[in-house]
Amino acid sequence: MRQPAGPERRLILLSNRLPFVVQRDAQGGTTVEPGAGGLVTALAPVLRDRGGTWIGWSGALDEENLDLPRMLRGAARASGYSLEPIQLTARERTFFYHGFANEIVWPLFHDLQSRCRFESGYWESYRDVTRKYAAAAAGLTRHGDLIWVHDYHLMSVGRELREMGVHNRLGFFLHIPFPPLDIFLKLPWRFPILRDLLTYDLIGFQTLRDRRNFVQCVRRLGEGAVVRGKGQVTRLRGAGCETRLGVFPIGIDFREFAHRASAPEVTAAAASVAAHHHGGCLLLGVDRLDYTKGIPEKLLAFREALRRNPDMLGRVTLVQVVVPSRGEIPQYSDLLGEIEQLVGRINGEFTRAGWLPVHYMYRSLLQPELLSYYRAADVLLTTPCKDGMNLVAKEYCACQLQERGVLILSEFAGAAAQLQRGALLVNPYDTEGMAEAIRIACAMPEAERRKRMHRMRLVIRRQDVFWWVNGFLEAWSGGRLDNFPVQDDYMPEAPA
Repeated sequence: MRQPAGPERRLILLSNRLPFVVQRDAQGGTTVEPGAGGLVTALAPVLRDRGGTWIGWSGALDEENLDLPRMLRGAARASGYSLEPIQLTARERTFFYHGFANEIVWPLFHDLQSRCRFESGYWESYRDVTRKYAAAAAGLTRHGDLIWVHDYHLMSVGRELREMGVHNRLGFFLHIPFPPLDIFLKLPWRFPILRDLLTYDLIGFQTLRDRRNFVQCVRRLGEGAVVRGKGQVTRLRGAGCETRLGVFPIGIDFREFAHRASAPEVTAAAASVAAHHHGGCLLLGVDRLDYTKGIPEKLLAFREALRRNPDMLGRVTLVQVVVPSRGEIPQYSDLLGEIEQLVGRINGEFTRAGWLPVHYMYRSLLQPELLSYYRAADVLLTTPCKDGMNLVAKEYCACQLQERGVLILSEFAGAAAQLQRGALLVNPYDTEGMAEAIRIACAMPEAERRKRMHRMRLVIRRQDVFWWVNGFLEAWSGGRLDNFPVQDDYMPEAPA
């Protein structure tokens, strides 16, 4: 149920980035563009629905001396909520964003500790920048406001707010996985991070596994902490305070995606995409450029499927969209080169007259174009090595208006728990297993396709972004969550 927050219950939302980005154009001027990514997709409808203020970085640097409030005024009017930009210096962007957030926390929390760079200067910058965010929130907050902090960039904001004398209710939601104890122990700043997190009144996780990992770390590292309860929300007591720990799998605005996918121009574009591929089986991959997304693993599995199933040649095509991300980080440039080499090798090995096995795009798609591909694709391949949730899978299902598509989903995506009764779940490290899933998906009878997709769409429609936010806010206020059941984590069964 959607209930707008009253003036005494405003929502102050903090995330690393604003939902709008300030960019330089080719002529040296500046433009304000809508942001991309799962967090923006999920949270923009929430603030639009409830009203409030979004605090975050605009992408511009302090040294550019831009009048950001003026530049963002039009975007704020159009979005239906206030925007409060944070200014970062060039050094803070390097040490806080590229450094601590994306060279330490991001790989570590995705079980890729070998990619971490544990630089002490990164930690110092992280504390400085989170203090900036906290100061902005403290300056805007009035009695009764709810302060909701999002994701791994801002884990320490809660402690900073408490030290500034803010006594409002504080909530935190982690959009990425929380690692198991043996991996979290490798973080040099493990104790202060845990203590910072425990200053929140409520911490939300995507899956039961993430919460179990956090509880295990607190029990091992949190002196005297006691955890009580095993339901949707548990209570953790220690150091004179109580923190509630909840599981809230994030959703999308299902009705909005389905409505936009039904637009005549999207329908026509989807028909054009399907016709271009001559009625064969069209596979689709849409992934941000990141080593957690399993793009090389997906390409290797597609190559294996073509090698093992010669009858697929000429009739099965993969459209792989890679959305640019973090291009300044060398690891991402190396990954892009690896992806493009694999695409070239696959096309070089299998291309024949009139058929190209992999159509590759390295760019962002405007939403109408993306929706047309969702409509046209017979199979979506979403195979991250590890993912907090993965909203692309949910968006695809929402756009499958005729319920004919097949979802191949990594069992290491948070969405696997909710969608396990409809998706073909795969291990992205099992090349042969993924190749077989591709064969099964392409040959699946229409009746089974419809049954599987119908199941998933029911779940995604019911557990949408408003269900997610209402569940979090209900837990925040200490209410009951009778209408908020959470599916247990997917666990693969041993073959018969």
